[in-house]
Formats: sequence, C-alpha cells, structure tokens
Amino acid sequence: MGRKTVLSLVAVLVLGGTLRAQEPSQADSLRREIQRLTARIDSLERLVRRLAGEQRDTTAAGDELTALRAAAAAAGGGAAADTSTRRSEREQAQFVDRSRNLNQLNPEISVTGDVRLNATSGQLAGDNVDVREFEFSFQSALDPYSNTKIFAAVGEEGIEIEEAYAYWTGLPGNLRLDIGRFRQQLGELNRWHAHALPQSEFPLVLGRFFGEEGLVGDGVGLYWIAPFGGGAWGAHELWGQATLANNEALFQGGNRVALLGHLNNFWQLSRSTFVQVGGTAIYGENPDSALKTRVFGLDARITWRPPDRALYRNFTVRGEGYRVTHEVAGTPTTRTGAYASAEYQLTRRLFAGARYDYVESSGVDGEHEWAIVPNLTWWQSEWVYLRAEWQRASVPVAVGLVERSNRFVLQAVWAIGPHKHELF
Repeated sequence: MGRKTVLSLVAVLVLGGTLRAQEPSQADSLRREIQRLTARIDSLERLVRRLAGEQRDTTAAGDELTALRAAAAAAGGGAAADTSTRRSEREQAQFVDRSRNLNQLNPEISVTGDVRLNATSGQLAGDNVDVREFEFSFQSALDPYSNTKIFAAVGEEGIEIEEAYAYWTGLPGNLRLDIGRFRQQLGELNRWHAHALPQSEFPLVLGRFFGEEGLVGDGVGLYWIAPFGGGAWGAHELWGQATLANNEALFQGGNRVALLGHLNNFWQLSRSTFVQVGGTAIYGENPDSALKTRVFGLDARITWRPPDRALYRNFTVRGEGYRVTHEVAGTPTTRTGAYASAEYQLTRRLFAGARYDYVESSGVDGEHEWAIVPNLTWWQSEWVYLRAEWQRASVPVAVGLVERSNRFVLQAVWAIGPHKHELF
C-alpha cells in the first residue's frame, strides 16, 4: 500500500472513533436537559396547583409553564412534553364561580332631598322652612320581560307612595304595559317629579285643575310607538290609561274608572332643534254626585341645543293649555287655564327661566288668577342644584277685587344613587 492510502485509513479510523465517542456524550447531555426541564415543570405544576387552591392569579406561572413545555418539546422531539402536558391537563382543576352575584338581587336605590326657604310679603316671619320631601326611588328588573319602579316620599305629613308600578316592554305590536300607581301622561310636566321641575312648583293650571301634586292614577296603561315615521315624518307615540276616578279636584273622589288618551308627536327640524306637540283627553264619572268630567288639553315644546355646544347652550320654550268641563245633573261648567315657560342655559352650570300662569277662577265668576315666576338655577354638580325664585301672583277674592303677593324662594335639591335627578 502506498503512504497516502495508509494515512487515509488511519484518519477514517480516528474520525469514526471520535464520532462514536461524541454520540453518547450528546445523548447524555440531551437526557440531562430533558430531566432538568421535566423537574422544573413538575415544580411549577405543584406551584400552580397550590396557587389555584388559594384562588390566586396563575397567569405568570402558566405562561412560564407553557414556555418550558415548548422548550422540552423542542429538545426531546415533543414526546416528553406531550406526556407532561396531558398529565398537567388532567391534574389541573378549573375553578368556576357559578354563584349568582347577590347585588343583582337588590334594587337600584336613589334618594333625593328637596328643601325650600321662603318669605312672603305681608306675612310674619315663621314657618319659613319647607322640608318638602325626601324621595326614595327603588328600581329593578324583575326578569327578562318586566321591570318595576317604586317612589316613596317622606315628608312632614308622613310617608306617601307617589308611584309604584311594574311594566312590561317588548310586547307584540310595539306595546308597553304598566300596572300599578303612576303619574299619568297628561301633557308634559305632570309626568315629572316635583324635584325635577324647571320651577320649584307645578304650573298653576295643573294644581288648580288636577290637585296640588298633579294627576296620579291607580290602574293600567298601554304605551305604543308607531312603527312608521322617521325623518321628516317624525315619531309618534300614543298612551291609553284606565284608572280609578278618585282624584278629588277632578272627580270629587269617585270610584268609577276614568279613561285617558294622550298623543305625542315629535319632529327633528335640524341637528340642533326639535319640536313636539301633544294632545290629551280625559273622561270620568262620579254617580254619587251626578258628576261627569271631560278634559281636553294641548301641549307643545321646542328645544334648541347645538350639538357642538350641548353642554353649554340650551333653550327650551314649552306650554300647555286645558279646558275642563264639569257637568252636574246635566248642567255644564267650563274653565280654562294655561301656562308658558322658557329656560335658557347661560353657562355649563347656570340656567335662567321664567313662567307665566293663567287660570280662570273657580270661586269668582268672570275672574282669573295669574302668576309670574322667574328663577335662576345653579348646578353645583351633577348631584346638587340651588335655585332662587320670585313668585308674583294675583288671586281674585271678589268681582273687581284681587289680592297680590310676592314670594321669594330659595331651593336646595340634592340626590344620591344611580337614578339621581331623573324626571320620572
């Protein structure tokens, strides 16, 4: 053999021996790495189980565990990691809280306080603080189909249930059903609660015709919104209510059923201006006094609120007029009354407003009473507002003789809870 051939054989033998020596070394190193990673995985699994038992966050450990599994799979061809993954999935427990949140069983509770300080011309100082009411509001969803609202007022005369009704929405035909005691859909402001009014009291016409607190009924009501309309055609709503005719001012405390219908129409004139016009009709009887009562009313409102300045500018003009006929033993007596008001937002928190009232007198034929009520309202925050108001009134006491008065009112209203300062 030549010298080159011998050298080649020697090199092959040496290289082959070296490679055979390296193969066990690499296998041992790989085996040790897998064992190290497996031990660390087992340690992390024990840590995860302990943290899960204590209801702690296991996200970080889980992420590290996933990374280690991937490293083990890459080092060992995936077999060891797959085995560990299956074992870990069997051993790890999933903790799911299936208990219902107890807060969901509780109603949403809000409380509103309404206190007034007043001074009247010609009267001695005394009894100038009027803690009108503290209103408690309870609202809740009863189930997926119905809800309830309850308003209880605590005042100087005790506790009064102002409203308490359940209502069902999403009924066939776009209907909503109300059952219970509720402020009736008479015009616009009768539906509002006293603390939400743009003035400290209801308009004179509502107090004279329907009672100091307005028209409240016990019964059932249906609400329907027309499926047609939109755009220039506007939106149209219809209410029908059947309640006990026990309003003292309107029916002299009867117990028959009175019927009310109200139609409301809404049009968006521009991005910043909308108008609504409504009409109301009521009929009820009281056989004990041979009384039949009919009411017809109209209401209108126009509001300007520029979208880009909605927090700072708002101007609203509204008015309502009513014609009430009491027929006793076939003899009718008719009275009319109305009001007009305006509110303008001066700044984000400051509002100026005024209202004019007119009502035909019930005690003096051919005479009427009127009132002018300007005010200034400052919203200290979304929870509190303060109001200063002047009430100039003229009340007939005899034909050709009137009694005029001036009354100054400072009002403070505050509220807590999720439904603070809601209109109704």
